Formats: sequence, structure tokens, C-alpha cells
Amino acid sequence: MKELDIIRALAALAQEVRLRVFRALVVAGNSGMTPSAISEQLDVPATALSFHLKALGHAQLISQERRGRNLIYRAAFATIDELMAYLTENCCEGESCLSPQAASRKCK
Repeated sequence: MKELDIIRALAALAQEVRLRVFRALVVAGNSGMTPSAISEQLDVPATALSFHLKALGHAQLISQERRGRNLIYRAAFATIDELMAYLTENCCEGESCLSPQAASRKCK
């Protein structure tokens, strides 16, 4: 990931509603969520949610798929892995900062 992409992703997450939306999509996994489900779960008005989903999409933190009449949003797990790898690349003087179990875990 380029440094500009990292900055864009972190900036997108540095807002309360977007962070909550992102975390809800991470929990939803590959099933994803419709905007109405996100809105209902997080109690965010649909008009505001659309703005936040656009910002998360621009930062490549989420993906969107049309399924019939519905849009399905999912966390972009490959981007999350790249972001985490970038942030922890040189931590702990070259030693692993994570337990072996955590270090072997990848987003799916």
C-alpha cells in the first residue's frame, strides 16, 4: 500500500460514525450488510450513512456489490491486512509484537 492510501484509510476511520460502520461490516464478514441494516443497527439516518459509506469506499476500506435491488457493503479484508502490515512493519525492533496465534490470523 502506498503511503497516501494509508493516510486516506486512517483519515476515513478518524470519524465516529465511519468507524462504527466499518466495525459493523468487519463483524458481518463476507456476508456484508445492506445500507438499511447498517442504518437500523447503528441508528444512523440513511442520508448520513450514504455519505459515510462513500468516504469508506473512497478509502478502499469497503466494497459494494449490487444484488438484485439491494446494495451489499463488505469490509475490504485485503486492504485491512495491508493496512495492519504497514502499521506494524517495523514495530518492536524487528521482533514480533503479536502472540503467535494473533500473528498467524488473517482477515477473510
